[in-house]
Amino acid sequence: FQVDFNETNIIVTEPYFNFNSVQEAMNEIFFEEYAFKSVLKTNPSFLSQYKYSKETNAPPLCSIVLDTGYSFSHIVPYFKGKKITGAVKRVNVGGKLLTNHLKEVISYRQLMVMDETYVINQVKEDVCYVSTQFMKDMETAKKRGKENMIARDYVLPDYTHIKRGYVRPQEETTGRAKDGEQIIRMNNERFAIPELLFHPSDVGVQEMGVAEALVYAISTLPEEMRPHMYSNIVLTGGNCLLPGFSERFYADVRSMAPEEYDISTKMPSNPVTYAWEGGRMLANTEEYKKMAVTREQYEEHGHSICAETFDI
Repeated sequence: FQVDFNETNIIVTEPYFNFNSVQEAMNEIFFEEYAFKSVLKTNPSFLSQYKYSKETNAPPLCSIVLDTGYSFSHIVPYFKGKKITGAVKRVNVGGKLLTNHLKEVISYRQLMVMDETYVINQVKEDVCYVSTQFMKDMETAKKRGKENMIARDYVLPDYTHIKRGYVRPQEETTGRAKDGEQIIRMNNERFAIPELLFHPSDVGVQEMGVAEALVYAISTLPEEMRPHMYSNIVLTGGNCLLPGFSERFYADVRSMAPEEYDISTKMPSNPVTYAWEGGRMLANTEEYKKMAVTREQYEEHGHSICAETFDI
């Protein structure tokens, strides 16, 4: 499948507040090395809010996107499709911190897995969930035998017979390995690990949780924008796939936000690809042409036209 870059337009997502030197290097790669016909560089949250505004019957004046990924979580408010740069908040907690902490906990309690990042990341995705009643779940996790509804055995892959690890159903969870298997017993780790998204200080990371950071970001905005922001919260990124995430996020925001505001959260069916879907939608519109920089413009004006046009 051959692609002629000279006739191809491209949308690229960049990290928030990317260094100018990196942005310029990227411009050179796209325009000088590959010679694309036109380029649009933006943030994933812009594409998410673009798709969200096109999906709602009346495009909202304001929306706020939580983008919680592998390295960081960002909270990005938008007004009429424009990012409010001064109110963007970053929380240094993402899927990587969760996986690393789970590795430490399992290594300390059961089995040395510090080198098994890929496997433990899979364990996290298969077994962990966000608790909406943390203390009650903690009490349940202390119980023994059938009364403990939380504990699960996770069978690790051996890459000969078991190609991918899997969770044993509750009725088969005994805490004992069958012939030749290696298991990890997952008990309160199932919900204590994702709790770091909401209380990073539990492991000494001096940050707000994602819900608290969103409420704080909205509080820095003009008062007339706040009700619109609270009623248009978009949840994206891989951590949103943890069962119970959107319910817990809503509950935490509701408990911290002023009572007079209605709160509405939008959780896409696939929060990982939502920004990509927004990009695909944008690529086929006239709006793309206004936002993108063509090769001719780049050749005439250089990096300055990219700096003016792209809102990174």
